[in-house]
Amino acid sequence: MQKHTQARHHTDITPPGTLLRYVQLPWLMQHYPRIPVFALYNFLSGFLSIGLMAAFAVILHSPFIFPSLGPTAFHYFSRQTAPTASPRNAIIGHLIGTVAGYFSLVVTGLTTAGPAIANGVTWPRVLAAALSLGLTAGLMILFRRSHAPAGATTLIISLDILTQPWQLVVLMSAIILLTLQAIAINRLFGMPLPLWSPPAAPAKSVDGSYKD
Repeated sequence: MQKHTQARHHTDITPPGTLLRYVQLPWLMQHYPRIPVFALYNFLSGFLSIGLMAAFAVILHSPFIFPSLGPTAFHYFSRQTAPTASPRNAIIGHLIGTVAGYFSLVVTGLTTAGPAIANGVTWPRVLAAALSLGLTAGLMILFRRSHAPAGATTLIISLDILTQPWQLVVLMSAIILLTLQAIAINRLFGMPLPLWSPPAAPAKSVDGSYKD
């Protein structure tokens, strides 16, 4: 009886004749089991967003897809109200990671050394990786822009997987493009991902499993 009352109340506040409401996650999770619905949403949104980024990489012959996009997408689609998932934290966090990663290559003289996966890990590479992650973690805390996937971004650079200036521009462009996709997809399905700054107060994610 209580579930029926909640569903009726939701119907009353939804504009009549709007078919879009039937794909809104708040509506779906009131009428169907929450976890399976949210899991399906994450599958579809992750598939679509990363699939589009990979398609851009193929069409433009540029590195629009790289490992740290995956955890950023997960944050965007599963932890929408967490401060670390806000577009502000994601974009600035990845920017910090990018700058820290390239800086570590400069100070260790590895800007032209080639990728560690092909040439092996040397002591200068050890220093570059440690320095890049340390700087990224410290600066994100200092500026209150924590976004864990940026730790992967800085290692991608300090391990010489992406190091050319034009590649770093593409990397940040990909982060921004993924962010715009996430905003559009979340808003389409009725999810509260902010446009820039996180909500005023920390809140649980939709599945109730996370609080920042």
